[in-house]
Amino acid sequence: MTSGADRDDDRPRRIPVGFDAHNHQRCVETGLVAAEAHCAAQGLRFTPVRRAALEVLLGEHRAMGAYELLDRLHEAGFGSQPPVAYRALDFLVANGFVHKIERLNAFIACAHPGATHSPAFLICRLCDSVAEAQSSLARGSLGEAAQSTGFRIERTVVEALGVCPACAEKPVESTPA
Repeated sequence: MTSGADRDDDRPRRIPVGFDAHNHQRCVETGLVAAEAHCAAQGLRFTPVRRAALEVLLGEHRAMGAYELLDRLHEAGFGSQPPVAYRALDFLVANGFVHKIERLNAFIACAHPGATHSPAFLICRLCDSVAEAQSSLARGSLGEAAQSTGFRIERTVVEALGVCPACAEKPVESTPA
């Protein structure tokens, strides 16, 4: 979700992230600093197009398709061919700065850059907003099943479909019978 309610008072506007509010500018800056530090420490090239792609995703706080990202990169002066976006996304996903939301065939900036974690995504079926939550590979019935068979889980993709708080508050539109 990328927009908050309009206000008539002087309080700072808080923009929801997923289903929560935060300091949006600090979030973007923190994500970029984390990516730059990780790349420097690992000897990776954080090219201008990779940085721009991450900045767009951090700024949106929503899942974006590769072609929408490509359009934004093109507007910023980068190439307009699909490999421009896909190469940047491949790098960002491989290094944990971005996650792919399989259900939406889209990408979202990681809410916990630099942290080793197993994300679970809560996807609103009405507005497609996405919130990142934490999951555990070793706990729960999946972890128990893996352990009992000697299977070692390396990666999971957990995507839960439901209704976000903002959509739950909206009045239900009746459909004609």
